[in-house]
Amino acid sequence: MAAHKTMHAVQYGSYGGGADALKHVEVLVPLPKKDEVLLKIDAAAINPFDWKVQKGALRPFMPRKFPYTPVVDVAGEVVDVGPEVNSLKQGDKVVSLLNVMTGGGLAEYAVASTNLTTILPPTIPPDEAAGLPTAALTALQALRYAGVELGRPNQQPNNILITAASGGVGQFATQLAKLANLHVTATCGARNIDFVRSLGADEVLDYKTPEGASLISPSEKKYDAVIHCATGISWSAFKPNLAEKGKVIDITPTMQVMLTSLLQKLTFSKKQLVPLLLSPQGKDLDFIVGLVKEGKLRTVIDSRYPLEKAEEAWAKSMSGHATGKIIVEMRSSS
Repeated sequence: MAAHKTMHAVQYGSYGGGADALKHVEVLVPLPKKDEVLLKIDAAAINPFDWKVQKGALRPFMPRKFPYTPVVDVAGEVVDVGPEVNSLKQGDKVVSLLNVMTGGGLAEYAVASTNLTTILPPTIPPDEAAGLPTAALTALQALRYAGVELGRPNQQPNNILITAASGGVGQFATQLAKLANLHVTATCGARNIDFVRSLGADEVLDYKTPEGASLISPSEKKYDAVIHCATGISWSAFKPNLAEKGKVIDITPTMQVMLTSLLQKLTFSKKQLVPLLLSPQGKDLDFIVGLVKEGKLRTVIDSRYPLEKAEEAWAKSMSGHATGKIIVEMRSSS
């Protein structure tokens, strides 16, 4: 592909500003380096992480430089390969988790590492595939932190709570927990109770009710583990509902969570608050895609937007009211 070719991309030039700060620009198509491929993107998924970075949550470490093209979850077609790439070729349909430091997903083309790029079977459309990398890998890793390994019989934990089960990570955590034959209690808003039950949850709590706020299992089970996908719930709310050695895996840990976790380790607490920082592995992305291919896992999509309306998708994600994934589709004729 010629180095001078340009593409449509969506960027922001400084911290803050939300959806109004996103700008539509024409930029050069990037070139793949060693162990990279160039993707023509069909679909990308927006995660809360993306707009939290824009707000300055990881300032001054991210973004590495401005202007910045956000989003890291993409699906598309390999159109060029860098030096020493043998695992992928032009024409391959793939899903990829882009480099979190450089982003690039809200554009017609992006470079991706071969280590975090997986070939898609023809049965998985790009919009559903794009919803997988960050959310499904976070759910899988959170369950592992809780001591859950899919395919391992007679394992602990047995009873698990998943907060915000209708969201991007929560939907995958619920499905994966049921695949592991766990008893799942889930929280969500009233309008999503039937949806969360359809994902496999055994018990569902409306978080706005007194019963939901208390987090008490309707069957009065103590939780061996909690996959905490919501915000604004304190450790003190979880603690009385945990089993003797129960763990709370917090997928969006604050500094307070980090400090609490450290203190618990220093005092040898049996009940633990565990911060999760995603460490993606290519083999895990292969595993997730395999589950989708087998019909054991599905991506639930909240809404789809064309790239030209990426700011509307951004605002929807920031609203915190999505049921499932928010997808941006690149309907480009180029």
